[in-house]
Amino acid sequence: MWVHAMYKFYHVNKAVAPKKAALKAAGEELQAVQAMLDAAQAKMQALLEGIAKLNAYLQEKEDEKFRMETDINACLARMDRANRLLHGMSSERVRWVNTIKELAVANVNLIGDILLSACAVGYITPFTDEYRRDLLRRWIDHIKEVGVPHSEGGTPLSILGDAVQIRTWQMYGLPRDPMSVESAVLMSNSRRWPLIIDPQTQANKWIRAMGKLEGLIVCKPNDRDLLRSFESGLRFGKPILLENVGQEVDPALDPVLKRQYFRQAGQLVLKLGDSIIPFMPGFRLYMTTKLPNPKYTPETSVKVQVVNFALVPSGLEEQLLAIVVAQERPDLEELRGQLIVSRAQMAQQLAEMQSDILYGLSNSEGSPVDDLPLILTLEAIKVKSAEIHIKVADIERTTIEIDEARQDYVPVANRGQILFFCLSGMANVDPMYQYSLEWFVKLFIRAMAETEPNEDIIERVETIIHHFTFILYSNVCRSLFERHKLLFAFLMCVRILLDKGTIKLSEFNFLLMGAKVEEESENPEPKWISERMWLELQQLASLPTMHEFVVDIFPQQLKFFRNYYDAWNPHKLPLPKPLDTQIDPFQKLLIVKCLRPDKLVPAMLDYVVVGLGARFVEPQPADLAALYAESDPLSPIIFVLSTGTDPAADLLKFADKMKMGKRFESISLGQGQGPLAEAMMRAGCDFGNWVFFQNCHLSPSWMPVLEVNVEHISPEVVHKDFRLWLTSTPSPHFPVALLQNGYKMTVEPPRGIKANLLKAYINQVPDFADYIGSGDPKVPNFKWMLFSLCLFHGVVLERRKFGPLGFNIPYEFTDGDLRICISQLHMFLNEYADVPLRMLTYTAGHINYGGRVTDDWDRRCLLFLLADYYNLNVLSDRYTFDESGAYKQQNASASIDDYTKYIRTLPLTDEPALFGLHSNANISYAMSETNTNLRTLCNLQPKEAVGTTSGDLSPEEMTEKAAKDVLDVLPALLDVKYISATYPVSYKESLNTVLVQEAIRYNKLLTVIRSSLQDLLKALKGLVVMSEALESMSNSLAKNVVPVMWSSKAYPSLKPLAAWVKDMCLRVVFMQQWVDTGIPKVFWISGFYFPQAFLTGALQNYARKHVIAIDTIGYAFEPMSAAPAKRPDDGCCVRGLFLEGARWNSAELALEESKPKELYTEMAIIYMKPEREHKLKEGLYECPTYKTLLRAGTLSTTGHSTNYVMTIELPTQKPQAHWIKRGVALFCALDY
Repeated sequence: MWVHAMYKFYHVNKAVAPKKAALKAAGEELQAVQAMLDAAQAKMQALLEGIAKLNAYLQEKEDEKFRMETDINACLARMDRANRLLHGMSSERVRWVNTIKELAVANVNLIGDILLSACAVGYITPFTDEYRRDLLRRWIDHIKEVGVPHSEGGTPLSILGDAVQIRTWQMYGLPRDPMSVESAVLMSNSRRWPLIIDPQTQANKWIRAMGKLEGLIVCKPNDRDLLRSFESGLRFGKPILLENVGQEVDPALDPVLKRQYFRQAGQLVLKLGDSIIPFMPGFRLYMTTKLPNPKYTPETSVKVQVVNFALVPSGLEEQLLAIVVAQERPDLEELRGQLIVSRAQMAQQLAEMQSDILYGLSNSEGSPVDDLPLILTLEAIKVKSAEIHIKVADIERTTIEIDEARQDYVPVANRGQILFFCLSGMANVDPMYQYSLEWFVKLFIRAMAETEPNEDIIERVETIIHHFTFILYSNVCRSLFERHKLLFAFLMCVRILLDKGTIKLSEFNFLLMGAKVEEESENPEPKWISERMWLELQQLASLPTMHEFVVDIFPQQLKFFRNYYDAWNPHKLPLPKPLDTQIDPFQKLLIVKCLRPDKLVPAMLDYVVVGLGARFVEPQPADLAALYAESDPLSPIIFVLSTGTDPAADLLKFADKMKMGKRFESISLGQGQGPLAEAMMRAGCDFGNWVFFQNCHLSPSWMPVLEVNVEHISPEVVHKDFRLWLTSTPSPHFPVALLQNGYKMTVEPPRGIKANLLKAYINQVPDFADYIGSGDPKVPNFKWMLFSLCLFHGVVLERRKFGPLGFNIPYEFTDGDLRICISQLHMFLNEYADVPLRMLTYTAGHINYGGRVTDDWDRRCLLFLLADYYNLNVLSDRYTFDESGAYKQQNASASIDDYTKYIRTLPLTDEPALFGLHSNANISYAMSETNTNLRTLCNLQPKEAVGTTSGDLSPEEMTEKAAKDVLDVLPALLDVKYISATYPVSYKESLNTVLVQEAIRYNKLLTVIRSSLQDLLKALKGLVVMSEALESMSNSLAKNVVPVMWSSKAYPSLKPLAAWVKDMCLRVVFMQQWVDTGIPKVFWISGFYFPQAFLTGALQNYARKHVIAIDTIGYAFEPMSAAPAKRPDDGCCVRGLFLEGARWNSAELALEESKPKELYTEMAIIYMKPEREHKLKEGLYECPTYKTLLRAGTLSTTGHSTNYVMTIELPTQKPQAHWIKRGVALFCALDY
């Protein structure tokens, strides 16, 4: 085994040994090479370490280079940004520097500016623009006086107003006139909620447009859910508009008005009613009223901010200019509108950008140079700002060009505003004359659309002006009573010419109110120039422009003016040369007023023809079809009635003509008819019926409900055929909104005897056509009596136009009175064989017509008039009713058609003789018409225009002067103690007591006058409060009218202020003379405060002297040709009475007919002689005596008017009936 193993070892070792040797040699070689390698590696390691050091150094330098490059780039970038920042801020720097300067100055002026603004917010908002400017001027003057620093030329608008906000408001419809803008700014800065006086609803529309996006809640004071609306607004922070507020505000709203907020559980709340309501900051309250001149109590005024938003001429002119340019040059107006919007938007953007710059700078962290977003924003703003400035400059340029083009149309807008304010003033004439601005603007646009286009702008403007003036007059005339149409035309004419400067305001004021006599002079021709006429001429001389005429020219031309005075048509006579060229047409009116006031109305008519054209005085037909064609389902058609008219029959005929007869429903309003009317109206809206509500004035409490129902008519739902027809007499309770937006037409009874007869024979007599056409033998008598009755009806109706000469009280006789009389006439003639005159007279004179008569003297006149028509003499075809023979009976066989044809031939004008009156009655009627028109025109004058008849005095200065003038002439008080001692109470002399009582009465009046004038003078200086009574007194003094404060404490009088003061002084002088010289021989009966006491005292003296019961004594009257030498033993002599309707013949000592143009004559001295059981003798006329020409007064317990004094029996050679129908009466005082 071992051998075997060694054998194998040998062979293996033999193979392995060479290999081991080779291995050893290789190892040795390896070590040598390895040593070489280690040396090389060591060398390489040293090189690598050197390279590493170099690389590290390189990296360090490269890092340093990169750091330096970064710093350089950052520095360059910062320099660039700094340049950009400086460039971007350069324009801001100028603005900021200016702002800092302004703020530095404003900081000093802040006290004065805030003081002025606070005063403006607190006090001026209720006033008109003129008073605002005056108040601000006074405040600024006072601030300067006391040295309070303030901005020069600063106003509340410039201090509180934000131009961007104002332009935003204007985009929503805020009027652009300065007063409206100022009102908006002031009420937005007030802590009180605004109550806006907004008769034209401009503020209402602006607030509605502005609040639409905020969810504005609109409500009215009479809404059932009013408090719920307020609760909703408070809870959700929504604005509320409370419209149609009246003179008082609901006390339930006091917590809101007084802002009675308090905190509960950390939240602001308010108690409204019984509920606690959370208050959200977005809540705002606006209140508007349509009342043009409301009077709020101080309690209301302190709770709200009363803001006057009434339309002013400048504001309306701007609005109308925009409308006319929009119609004539829509491109210009559209461009202008776009420019206004763009300018407002750009200004807002600019303001926001400027705010962003300041915000970015103030909130930037570190250096602003490193704030790249800020710099980028600034650059963008810079670019945008530059664009905006360029655009604004372009806009300004374009706006100037547009404004220049718009100037061509300014005359149209100016005429529009003049006419609108003429129109708005008519509401003072009659409460039914209400017209909205919206209606006016529609008519304005229609007028432009109807006129022919013209390339020549001047001609086009003139065409529009003339057409619009006439179309407005035509439309308004349809809703005016006949007596007011000339008044409106004259008012338009005068206002237009006042604006042009053709008429002087002082002359116009003289026409309306007269003037004070500056210096009295002697009457140059007393034979024909009456006392009244000369007084007027002396007043005319107070006008600088007419002084020469009165003082120099008139006395030289007495012959011509005598002919002028006697002429039938003096207003048409040309004046002698060169006077015709020196006196302008309006000054001729003043001459007519002084010399022939009865012709002033025709002269005014001629003046309108010259000023505006003949078509402005021509009758304007009232066409129901035309009215219907203009109407729409949303606005009612209103018939304004005068007494005795009913359009129902005409409306029914028209409904049948329009095929609406079966869809016509009517109801007469009254108590309990409201729900039926509402149901009828709802059905009409749904099915397109015509709904007719009659006599709206009889249901004043339901009128607000009607107004709400009309407002809630939806144009999308209502049937196109629906129409609402209303009738009402003039009533202050009729809703103004319906009058302003409705279509109005007046309905008047016919004027004149002919028209009344025609109406009777067309409407009432045909009811008896069958009887008239029958063969009954009583038919001729019926026809004659019927015509006589119809003529009597016309006479009593038309006699009213003569005023107190006709009847003391203007009774409202109706067609119903005639209808029942005709029925009774028919019945009684058939029942009795003979004509029962006594029965017919009693039923007509005492029941049908006489039942309306409350004055005994009127009943006497009515019965005597009736006697002329109800008598057997009229039962003949030859009978004539007047001296001319125009009114006469027809043949017995005449038919109704024959009577109608005959009536159409009667004269249009009625002679006074037909009414039993003297021809002078026409003059009295004309004078009354003149006075009424002038009085109405005077009431239409704005307060600032009244009283400015001389110099440059303000209305307040004129009032102060008038007050001082009265104080200067006011007599001293009568010494009652001295009078009582000198004239003690005596059984034998009752007139002593009368004198003491009169003295006490006059002293009370003098005390009231003196104290009120002194208070007024203090109030004008601001020393005491200007109360409502003092303000009313101030207005009366300016208008030359006796203040109510005086007249309520005084005797009845119709005199103007100047004449009243003079008369009062004469009365006191009369009493003083009585005191000084003893009981007078002749008593001035007009001088007694209470003449009845004097007359009773004289009777009492006689009764006590002769021991006779005073109730058995009456006066006998003996007119005297001269004053007595001594006082009569019994009775008394009186003077100072005036006759109307007749004159006293001093030679024959009897009544006789008046002379032409002689309206009033002085009565002779009358001896009143007491007689026992006095009875009326033959040949005497029982003449009623009154204190004033008005005759009517309050009905007293005696059955007579309080104006009535006594009955005086005057000798006459004519039957008493003649003077009764003449209306002859005596008066203690005239009206001048």
